[in-house]
Amino acid sequence: MRTLKKERDKAVIGRIEKIDFPELGIEEIDCKIDTGAYTSSIHCHDIEPFTQDGREMVRFRLLDPTHPAFNHKEIVMPVKTRRKVKSSFGNTQKRIIIQTKMLIFGKLYVTELSLADRSKMTFPVLMGRKAISKRFLVDVSKTNLSHKSKLSSNP
Repeated sequence: MRTLKKERDKAVIGRIEKIDFPELGIEEIDCKIDTGAYTSSIHCHDIEPFTQDGREMVRFRLLDPTHPAFNHKEIVMPVKTRRKVKSSFGNTQKRIIIQTKMLIFGKLYVTELSLADRSKMTFPVLMGRKAISKRFLVDVSKTNLSHKSKLSSNP
């Protein structure tokens, strides 16, 4: 019975959602929900790690000029860690991981994102199991449930 109550408390998300990343200045970005991936990732370019005051940092630009939300803004954040990530093409890469906040269903969640070139992918953001676990249930027959919820709560 305890498991059923915990599952009831989780929000249901679809296979595609629109998510806000307030610390990155992005609103309503298309995100693919992927229960097969462990780590979430975001499309960016000009990824440049550097050290500042003894701390590992990274500067990067989100998306690319072909994306409607691209704003040329350089983002600088601390590197949370580096992790080996297997791409959908089967290649393993060591990627920089940042920690940021995502806003979905009106709630802020701390999450990790790997910085990756997703230019060949349909969706600029991928949410993996680590971000989904203990927070959401996935209904693969639905899309944009968080966005529809947001629209229905605004008169």
